[in-house]
Amino acid sequence: WGTHVGKSGRIFHECVTHYAIDADIHSTDLPDDVSHGEHPHGERGRLVHGRVGVHLYQGDGLDTSLEIYRAAGRKPGPLFLLDGDHSYESVLRELTSITREVPDAAVLLHDTFYQSKESGYNTGPHQAIGEVLAALPARYRTLHSGLGLPGMTLLYCPPSRKDT
Repeated sequence: WGTHVGKSGRIFHECVTHYAIDADIHSTDLPDDVSHGEHPHGERGRLVHGRVGVHLYQGDGLDTSLEIYRAAGRKPGPLFLLDGDHSYESVLRELTSITREVPDAAVLLHDTFYQSKESGYNTGPHQAIGEVLAALPARYRTLHSGLGLPGMTLLYCPPSRKDT
């Protein structure tokens, strides 16, 4: 969620199209009546509007995404992209809810690069991810972009290894 003008959605759409991946992109942003400094208003989703396989919603990103997941029949291994308000509280709420309801989900989080408090950068997402991982130490592996700001973190469940 965090559609904004649709940059992330467009990247996912182009990858799905180019690699012929059988997937739809569902993206959620704030309702029109919600006040937020980054609210895109009339620009919401303009980079993906009308694209085949891209579905735009307005509402709470977590609630909407979980409703879509349930309605789709709880297909295994969905990918959630969290690019919301980047606060500790919201990232913790979102990750905790996803890991509870969708134990095999992969979660890609935007703006997660750790910075010291002195940098003035929001360390909330990084802290929330650490707490969720500490509570589920054997479930997820992580991949961090490590390329500086804004940073991306992927949480994924490794494939099961069967003894032969």
